[in-house]
Amino acid sequence: MMMELKWLWFIRIAVVTMSVLLVVEGTPGNACLEPERNALLQLKPFFNHYNDLYNWDEVTGSDCCQWKGIECNTTTKRLIGLSLDSTSYWDKGWYLNASLFLPFVELKSLYLPGNAIAGCIQNEGFAKLSSVLDNLEILDLSGNHLNDSIILSFSGLSSLRYLNLAFNQFSGSSHPKGFQWLSRLVNMETLDLRKLLLHTQGLNDLTNLEYLDLSRNRIEDVSNQGLNNLTNLKYLDLSSNNIESLSSQDELMLTSLKELDLSDNLFRNNTLSFLEGLPSLQFLSMSENRLQGSLDIKALSNMTNLKELNLGWNKIESLQPLKDGGRKLKLTHLEELNLDDNLFNNSVFTSLNGCSNLKSLSISNNILKGSLEMKDLDAFSNLRELEMSGNQLNDIVVHKETKGLKKLEVVHLDGVFTNGSIPLQNLVEAFSSVKTISLQGNHLNTSMPAQVLNVWSNVEKMVLDDSRCGLIGSLPDQGWCDLRNLEVLDVSSNALEGMLPPCISNLTSLHELDLSDNRFIGNLTHLANLTTIRLISLSRNHFQIPMSYVPFANFPNLKVLLIDGNKMEMEPFFHTSIPKFQLKILSLSKLITSQDLSHEIPAFLYYQYDLRFVDLSCNNFSGTIPVWLLENNRKLEYLILRGNSFSGPLSLPSAPNFKISLMDISDNKLQGQISADMCSTFPRLWRLFLSKNLFEGNIPPCLGGMKFLLNVDLSNNQFSGRVPEELIKSSLAFLRLSNNNFSGSVAPVVLKANKLSGLYLDGNNFSGEMTNVDVSTFEFPTALWEVDLSNNKLSGELPRWIGYMLTLGRLALSNNLFEGSIPVEFCNLNNLAVLDLSKNNLSGSIPPCFSPPEIKIVHLHENRLSGPLPLAFYNSSSLVTLDLRGNNLSGSIPEWIDRLSSLSVLLLKANRLQGGIPVQLCNLYSLSIIDLSQNMFSGPIPSCLGNLTLLSKEKKTQKFGTYAAFSEEGGSTIFGVNKIRRGINFFDPLSQIDEWIEFTTKSGYYSYGGDILNNMTGIDFSCNKLTGQIPSELGNLSQIYSLNLSHNNLIGVIPSSLSKLKQLESLDLSYNDLTGEIPNQLVELKFLEVFSVAHNNLSGSIPEPKAQFGTFDERSYEGNPFLCGPMLHKSCSKTDSPSTVSTASNEEEDSLLDIYVFRVSFLVSYAVMLVTTLVVLYINPYWRRVWFSLIDKCITTCRYSTVGNFLGYYIFRLRRCV
Repeated sequence: MMMELKWLWFIRIAVVTMSVLLVVEGTPGNACLEPERNALLQLKPFFNHYNDLYNWDEVTGSDCCQWKGIECNTTTKRLIGLSLDSTSYWDKGWYLNASLFLPFVELKSLYLPGNAIAGCIQNEGFAKLSSVLDNLEILDLSGNHLNDSIILSFSGLSSLRYLNLAFNQFSGSSHPKGFQWLSRLVNMETLDLRKLLLHTQGLNDLTNLEYLDLSRNRIEDVSNQGLNNLTNLKYLDLSSNNIESLSSQDELMLTSLKELDLSDNLFRNNTLSFLEGLPSLQFLSMSENRLQGSLDIKALSNMTNLKELNLGWNKIESLQPLKDGGRKLKLTHLEELNLDDNLFNNSVFTSLNGCSNLKSLSISNNILKGSLEMKDLDAFSNLRELEMSGNQLNDIVVHKETKGLKKLEVVHLDGVFTNGSIPLQNLVEAFSSVKTISLQGNHLNTSMPAQVLNVWSNVEKMVLDDSRCGLIGSLPDQGWCDLRNLEVLDVSSNALEGMLPPCISNLTSLHELDLSDNRFIGNLTHLANLTTIRLISLSRNHFQIPMSYVPFANFPNLKVLLIDGNKMEMEPFFHTSIPKFQLKILSLSKLITSQDLSHEIPAFLYYQYDLRFVDLSCNNFSGTIPVWLLENNRKLEYLILRGNSFSGPLSLPSAPNFKISLMDISDNKLQGQISADMCSTFPRLWRLFLSKNLFEGNIPPCLGGMKFLLNVDLSNNQFSGRVPEELIKSSLAFLRLSNNNFSGSVAPVVLKANKLSGLYLDGNNFSGEMTNVDVSTFEFPTALWEVDLSNNKLSGELPRWIGYMLTLGRLALSNNLFEGSIPVEFCNLNNLAVLDLSKNNLSGSIPPCFSPPEIKIVHLHENRLSGPLPLAFYNSSSLVTLDLRGNNLSGSIPEWIDRLSSLSVLLLKANRLQGGIPVQLCNLYSLSIIDLSQNMFSGPIPSCLGNLTLLSKEKKTQKFGTYAAFSEEGGSTIFGVNKIRRGINFFDPLSQIDEWIEFTTKSGYYSYGGDILNNMTGIDFSCNKLTGQIPSELGNLSQIYSLNLSHNNLIGVIPSSLSKLKQLESLDLSYNDLTGEIPNQLVELKFLEVFSVAHNNLSGSIPEPKAQFGTFDERSYEGNPFLCGPMLHKSCSKTDSPSTVSTASNEEEDSLLDIYVFRVSFLVSYAVMLVTTLVVLYINPYWRRVWFSLIDKCITTCRYSTVGNFLGYYIFRLRRCV
């Protein structure tokens, strides 16, 4: 609850200024005075940077009283209120000519916040207004660039009652007597000085002040000389400063003070003795301080007028009783108490039972545990609201003698019962009188019994959402008929199913209904009587919704309709009725339809004129863009049409739309060029997403002049030419132009991106070298965080100047033609989190100095890097992915590998690494994918690898930014916005460099990215020289999906413990020296898709061909002459079994003979071909020249070509390992 006096004061101010704060239109009547109209037009150029003053018409006779931000006297038609709030844009501030306000002689209120005003022109300041504007009562200059010298110009404005200078650039030292000048303002009642870095000295002369805000000023001490003269002060805000204590010598003596806010300071002591000088105090906040342990309540006990106390967000454990007699806290007038986020236990209720008039108690996020005895709450007989969310209770005990909280109306118990043990019936008995009950995020794991509904017949709001509630089954058929007072029902995100009960039609008072994210089925006929409904959320169920949307047509109060992901059905007859509702929020995405249904936009939308948010995404709607939606709904702010089949050009409405801030028409079939008129049609656009269409031509340069535009995604189109310089130098934060046909030099684009945070130019035709610049004189971008230039034709060496872009967090240059070594200047990139230089022609070693402290992802695969594994990663404890596949790295895996404590993906495939697999890998508990294949590792497989959890990784594709809520007030509307945010993926398709890795599994080479990568686990040690037995401990890797140990020298039997790998999809043990039988327990692997034990020395019967093993053929077992079974067309009877010794001996002799013959024949053939070639080249000079020219060209091409590098790597990768 807001503080009473503060609200009373603002209501008082609002009587004078209400129409200024809310005005969009002026007062009716005759036209304003022409001199004042002309004066306003003189002001317009200074305050119209965003075209906010679009209706300030210069046509003669236009009534300025009807203009935006204007209030006129209804009798004299003179201007009395002027509001120019955040209408001007300047980077470094500008100087105002205050004389422009002189014609407004009856002006009472002037609002100029957020306009970057740095001061006034010399001799044209606010002092000049004092002789004319003797009615000016309200002046708001907050959020500008003013310094404290401005104070001197206000002393003559004697009529001022309200002055707001907050969030300016005061230093507190230029004019220490400035506040003394303000003392001449005898009518001053409200002074707002937030975040001006001021001290309290000099304020004592403002004796008429009633409201003073000094928050966020870094004040460390409060001098009584600075405040104690303010005898009329009723409200004082000192929050968000650095005050540690108020000792007796600094005691506040403000006898009229009613509200004091000391939150977010550094109070450490456990006494509140300074309160003794504040006898009239009604509100006190000391939240977010450093109070801890036992709090001495002596001073609090004397605050007999205190009504609201906030001690939240500290570390208080108890309220210490008074030493004289041990009396408990007794504040008979206290109505609201906030103890959130402390360390109170169950005994706190006993220490508070002297607060008999308490109406609101909030004690969420403490350490209440076990059972809550309701008798401990009997003292709070007047309690109306109880908040206990975020504790750890498992039951609520109600005794017969418990009086009960008969006046209790609101209870929040979100996330309290987390073990699923409390019966829902106990909650009903404990809080039978409530009107609002919220049980979000509890583990109830139960159905909803009808008796619950019978007892809660007075409930007006019931919130049981969040999947952790675990409500199951169907809604009860009985009980709903009695809930005639219910206004809000939220059971979303549970496991409820079945059809809606018929009795739900009796909820005639229902305003908000949320059944989203369940498994409900059937039609919606039982909702027809809910004529008071304002919000309906049915998203992600299996309801059958008719194409005409008739079930909703008779809801005149409906404002929010969310029905995403349900089934659209054909009706037996056609409805043409006009709906009674006018929606503000509509979300119809991902509707499930049959092929027979029309793919046109619903007809009822033609009758909607008040929409603010529309989402029709992923429905395969066809035709042209519905421009009429924008023309009919002039207040529309969000239009989301992505994932449909709209075609043709991008049509624009006939008149400008000053409200639309987000437009997402990505993933359609739009074509042609983007008209330059878009910039003037949508001047306040923030986000523009047009990716995955067929647009072509050039990007309109005017996009760079749109002052509000922050995010632009034009990727996956057919744009060509050069990137407009205006777009790069604009105020954009994120620009994605990936996968188009842009060309030219890319270096100027990057170097001129002074305000961009994310620049994505991957998948284009940029070519040539990235020219070096003089780093000593060049000013590099200071905001650029993410750059993606991958998949272009950039060549030459990596530019050293990239190492001077110190803000870089993510850099992707993969799949280009870069060569040479990695510059040592890259060691300067201390903020780097993602580095991808893969698929180039880089050589040398990784600079040992390269060790960004927050590095998470490194992709350097498919280059020609050499040397041992770099010491550069020695301190990279944050590293999640290390991909060095397909290089020429040598040496062994270092023993310090376990210092990479966050490592999840380790890919060292196809290098020249050797030595043993270090046991230190076993200490990397975050590992989920390990690929050491195609190296020369030797020795045994460490058995401790079985201790790895191989759990799925945290998401590494980092995304941020959401569709912001639009500027609409109202309970149902805000509730609808929250539901949209929670239920729909509203991430901007911009700020991300997706991570993809390649991993061999299921006999193929697969790419993994996004959620698939996050859930993938596997080990590939194939194509090495590993020896010894397969450790039985590998059977403990219960979360593994792929295990490949093929092409090694492993011996012994196949461990039966591998049958415990219940998630395993691919198991390859081929080309080893394994013996014994194949464990029949492997048939328990129900997800196994690929299985191979080929080319070993296994014997006995193959597993029964059932379950997954019924899908494998003889290729899984070939090369094992002693295996038998029907699939191999070989009986397993002993009489048919050949001698193991003789067969093995003969096989060995045949094998040796075959190898000998092969080697001799190969050497003879090679010698013949070589001699023939040399003879031909010696005899024929023409062929000799052609041959050497071809060799020279091949060397050059293979050295500098990505294709050559790519083929070389994959030929190496695909070679057989014997």
